[in-house]
Amino acid sequence: MKAYILCVLATFLIACNSNGNSVRRHIPESYTLIDTVNPDIIAGSFSGQKNLKIDSLAIRQFILAYPLFKPIEQELNKFYKGRGYALAWYENNRLIEQSNILYNRILHMEDNGLPLEAPYIEMYTQMMENPKGQDLVSQELMLTAQYLIFAKKVLNGIPETDSRSIQWYIPRKKINYSLLLEDIIQGNTRVFSNSLYPQYEKLRKELLRYYEIEKKGGWEKIEPDKRTYKKGDDGSTIAEVRKRLFKTGEFLGDTTQTEYDTALEKAIIAFQETNGIIADGFIKTALIKELNTPIRERIEQLIVNMERCRWLPNQTDEKYIVVNIPDFTLFAYKQDTTAFSCKVVVGKETNKTAIFRGDMKYVVFNPYWNVPESIIKKEILPEINKNSRYLEEHEMEWNGGKIRQKPGAQNALGKVKFLFPNVFNIYLHDTPGKTLFSKEKRTFSHGCIRVSEPRKLAIFLLEDEPGWNEEVIDKHMENDNEKYVTLKKSIPVYVVYFTAFVDDMGRLNFRKDIYLRDHPLRDIILSK
Repeated sequence: MKAYILCVLATFLIACNSNGNSVRRHIPESYTLIDTVNPDIIAGSFSGQKNLKIDSLAIRQFILAYPLFKPIEQELNKFYKGRGYALAWYENNRLIEQSNILYNRILHMEDNGLPLEAPYIEMYTQMMENPKGQDLVSQELMLTAQYLIFAKKVLNGIPETDSRSIQWYIPRKKINYSLLLEDIIQGNTRVFSNSLYPQYEKLRKELLRYYEIEKKGGWEKIEPDKRTYKKGDDGSTIAEVRKRLFKTGEFLGDTTQTEYDTALEKAIIAFQETNGIIADGFIKTALIKELNTPIRERIEQLIVNMERCRWLPNQTDEKYIVVNIPDFTLFAYKQDTTAFSCKVVVGKETNKTAIFRGDMKYVVFNPYWNVPESIIKKEILPEINKNSRYLEEHEMEWNGGKIRQKPGAQNALGKVKFLFPNVFNIYLHDTPGKTLFSKEKRTFSHGCIRVSEPRKLAIFLLEDEPGWNEEVIDKHMENDNEKYVTLKKSIPVYVVYFTAFVDDMGRLNFRKDIYLRDHPLRDIILSK
């Protein structure tokens, strides 16, 4: 025999007033729980959450009781409408295990580099810690509402208007929170990490490690004695360096020894490699300065870069390219595995390379360089005024009222350029100035990106194009005739800004904030 059950919520619900204080809010209307059930279920031994449904008006009443959830009311309705208003978090007359997993993650929000700022956290905690006797509908909707708030913070981060205000122009990924929640309910515990850029989970693990280091006191500041130490030298500073590297795991040996031995040299080179310092193995002032970076500053650096990961897609393209500006490195990926990487030169602090996404469409061998108007005015015209043969000496010519440089050995774009059309007029290209790639800090361009391995990049881009092999590529790079090649399938290019990341060897890396973009983002995160 089937019947309808009417469950009335508690008359009083705890809500928050505009000042954030707990108040009693009277709700005269009733929430309704509808089910077509048999007498056993009426007795309270219902089975399965799919048979139990809430009245659609219950969501509206819930939002009236908990107005801080108003921004996610639309998502709440979408989720329950999509499942025919069936309950999600109950089975066999109890909360499913996934509810406790979500609760634990919300209570440990700092593990994701976020402050614990869940709305109505006290009410939510009470519902989860003492589930018996709680109103079924309010508990159900509280869980879904808390999931939506948590998911938006972890998976999408700060609003896109904020990220664009700090000149991050890569479009945000689109997320279907309802589908993700269905996956969670079905027991897919990897749903969050699988929805984030691969670096996110790696940085999150490092954040937890650095939290532990901080709890144990971090590391002591090393007082530099303005000496340069190399293998075989001896001194008290060497012991201090050993202790510091032991804290973060680069060195695992005796921390009291004052001699600079082979084991310490390996540790120092590893630290230099992962901090963007020329790996010469010398202990000098610049190295000590990096070692002395406070633990809290490193933690904030990890948090800032985890936030950037939230804005990027969990890459699924077969092939794509990433240029990390602070690392001065290009990475070519095949199905999220590094095919190759190479050094790059990026824009000066006064000509910052933009952060954006484009689609690689053209490879141009032996390109003309159409000199930008700003460079003509600021640099070339003054030179022409001093030397009438300047254009001829630099293989340049007038072309329709503008200046271009002919293909050849002097051409600023080298033997090949790679075009992914964008509003910033930025592209990748070869360069005749190879010596700049040996510099530690490579901010020398007017905004475009110079590539140290243009031949490798050309092979990577053209390997799937009919008629293009290494021999053909070499032939076109050797002559002086301009040749445009249109890719049949465009390849995504991401120009990003990460000052902390984990490399292919599993090592945490830090880089200098060359364009001073970390602190503005940190301030936005902390203000939320």
